[in-house]
Amino acid sequence: MTTTGCSLPVPFREVTDRNGRGYRVGESDVDLMGRTRAWMVVLPWVAMTSAGAAVCAFAAAGGAHTWSDGHVFRLLGVWMCLQAAVALPAGRLRVNGRLTARTALLIGACAPLTGWLFLAALPGTRVGSFGFAVCGGLGAGLVQVTCVSLVGTWCPERKGGRTGLVSGGFAVGSAPFLFLFAASVDLARHQAVCVAVGVGLCLVVASAGRLLQDPPKNWWPDHVDPLRRPVDPTIRRALERNPPAAKQHTSQEAACTPVLWLMWLCLLGTAGVNVFGVVVQVSFAEDLGFPRGTLGTAVAFMALVNGIGLGAVGRLSDRYGRRNTLVLACVVLGTAQFGVLVAGERGSGPFLLFWFLVCGLGGAAVFPLCAAMTADFFGENDNASHYGLVHSSTLVSGPVGVGLGAAVAGGAWSCHGALVLAGSAGLACAVPALFLKSPGRMRVRRIVPNPQPLGEEMA
Repeated sequence: MTTTGCSLPVPFREVTDRNGRGYRVGESDVDLMGRTRAWMVVLPWVAMTSAGAAVCAFAAAGGAHTWSDGHVFRLLGVWMCLQAAVALPAGRLRVNGRLTARTALLIGACAPLTGWLFLAALPGTRVGSFGFAVCGGLGAGLVQVTCVSLVGTWCPERKGGRTGLVSGGFAVGSAPFLFLFAASVDLARHQAVCVAVGVGLCLVVASAGRLLQDPPKNWWPDHVDPLRRPVDPTIRRALERNPPAAKQHTSQEAACTPVLWLMWLCLLGTAGVNVFGVVVQVSFAEDLGFPRGTLGTAVAFMALVNGIGLGAVGRLSDRYGRRNTLVLACVVLGTAQFGVLVAGERGSGPFLLFWFLVCGLGGAAVFPLCAAMTADFFGENDNASHYGLVHSSTLVSGPVGVGLGAAVAGGAWSCHGALVLAGSAGLACAVPALFLKSPGRMRVRRIVPNPQPLGEEMA
């Protein structure tokens, strides 16, 4: 990455493709902000990693050995509700220009700081833990919808790998605190540590957000001609498999298309299965005799691997198409639930942990794939609003998945039936993914030739 001074404005021109979509070309990333757009990938990744460390640390901060399992499940439900609830209004404000990326990350940085102060002032109490969950959920929603949607606008020609990398930063940031939880370190008993962690993560997120900048509307990289076939084989393959949106849809236009609600339904099911599966799998492993510390270490390791693996999943979607990759992720998520069941019944510990890893990767891959597909289908101009609308499905799936998983953990339902249901639901989510197609695109096979060409009519 290089940073240079930005001098005089660079002239640009507007071009239109055969679908009527306009592109603003002629300006490079360095011309617009004085630095390469690689900064717009690294800085959101840093912010997402810090946010993940701040809001996924409640397990280590309160310690499951001092909080009951039911209380932890309620905290997780509150956190997921607020994270999903803030995504849509934040996306709308981002599109309307009332909330810049810098302001969004500044607010998102202050939220986890307030949550850690709750833990420091009220250690071990329900008020402190719920204050932590509320602030953490609000901060996570703001940071996530800002960072993930921003990457797609700066990398419109190859957004899959970069979106996956940024989205995976959340899991990477949570891994250290999950390791602390596995070691039974109760941070809530050390007020100075809580304050120091909160201040440090707040400064990191705010510093990363200070340099974020949105590109102009309809901006397209100057080294890629949107009207011609790219020379670079990697970019050519990515654009052929994932062509740009036929037009820049507004929020109202996108909401009127069936494709958006199919994506909403797909994310609804996969997110619910993912959360439900994690809760059930942990309960299932404990019933089989896995020590909580060993299980916590395995979960932390899986979070780290999944966070790194999402970048590879995004690159895979650039190469083979996002719809195909999404269908594969749904199939993997559903199949992994049955793999967990078989491994548990055979008593194979390593095989069980392997399926835990596969299940987590399949479920986590759906989020960056849906984020990249919203930009592919509806354009980059209103991407924050589109992504916020699709992501709002977790407002339903998250609490429902946590509630059903808590019922299984409490003994109200058998793990065997729960895993069969989760696996079947995961496989069923692949069905709506098969029908995802970019709306408004001209179909060549629908063009009917004129039976009387101009020459015959004149004759």
